[in-house]
Amino acid sequence: MNTQQTVQQEAGTVEENSLRLEPEKAEQIVEALNRDLADAYVLYHQLHKHHWNVEGAEFLDIHVFLQEVYEDVEDAADEIAERLQALGGVPHANMTTLAEKATVEPEDEDVYDIRTSLANDLEMMGDIIESTRQHIELAENLGDHATAELLREQLVTIEEHTHHIEHYLEDDTLVLESATN
Repeated sequence: MNTQQTVQQEAGTVEENSLRLEPEKAEQIVEALNRDLADAYVLYHQLHKHHWNVEGAEFLDIHVFLQEVYEDVEDAADEIAERLQALGGVPHANMTTLAEKATVEPEDEDVYDIRTSLANDLEMMGDIIESTRQHIELAENLGDHATAELLREQLVTIEEHTHHIEHYLEDDTLVLESATN
């Protein structure tokens, strides 16, 4: 690491922004978005874990689906970080801070059957949906309609993925039970 460093902006601060959103309002939105960013990265890593570990008759479909979902989550995190920066904030960017600031709880390092894994994803995504709705309302109430719109678009995507996971967890399947059961 370079020993001669120049800090341009300290983490946890919010500077004036060219979007003309009052600093007190920007601070509240930056704090909310940094929580969303941390939650997104926790979800991203859990989805990626499940993508790596899925097996069974429906392996390929679920493997491909989970990749699509974690890529969408990563894109959403990038949009959140860029919006945070535009508002004068500093996006959380290291694993320790992201883990500390996340409001969702990741599953442990063990590998679970895909039904359990997807149920864990569904639970985490539900928590993120609730938080996103609250942050949309916060942004609207503070007059930051652009952030509210960005979060609305992300909400549509995560709700769609959540609905698909719900379908994977239904009882009906084309896979026949083995004769040894």
